[in-house]
Amino acid sequence: MESRERYSPGRRRLHWLMALLVLLVYLAMEQRGLFARGTPQRTAMMQSHFWLGLTIFALLWWRLRLRVRDPEPAIVPPLPRWQHAVARATHIALYLFLAGMPLMGLTTLWLEHRPLYLPFTDIALPSPLTKNEDLAATFEHWHTTVGEAFYWVIGLHVLAALYHHFWRRDDTLRRML
Repeated sequence: MESRERYSPGRRRLHWLMALLVLLVYLAMEQRGLFARGTPQRTAMMQSHFWLGLTIFALLWWRLRLRVRDPEPAIVPPLPRWQHAVARATHIALYLFLAGMPLMGLTTLWLEHRPLYLPFTDIALPSPLTKNEDLAATFEHWHTTVGEAFYWVIGLHVLAALYHHFWRRDDTLRRML
């Protein structure tokens, strides 16, 4: 039986898998600039970005199910109220990000009628939306802006874990390892 001092093994694995996938999503987007527009390599980077984002979106629902089913263990020693409120707000922001970014990206793609290929095939999924370049530009702007802002939120999450481990010396980080 798993100790209540740590998250369940499923929640821990899913947390680290999604952290890795978020890293890969950012890497695929940032590294696409290494390749000229229209090249197969750049297309592969973009398609990787799309499918990694959609994978994160799919895993998010499993993660939320586990969060409801397996409540988080208490932090020892307990957090002051204000730190608990900041942690809660940051987690809500992270979950909204994990849901919103793939939706904004997919909507942009569909509004532009850009292809979303099934992985490892030349089969493109059709867009269910009417082409609208202006609306696509708005969604793309928000997708980019939120993506850039989330470097800071993700950084805050990592710094908070390190703060708890090395400064407060509580078990926040150990619960997830």
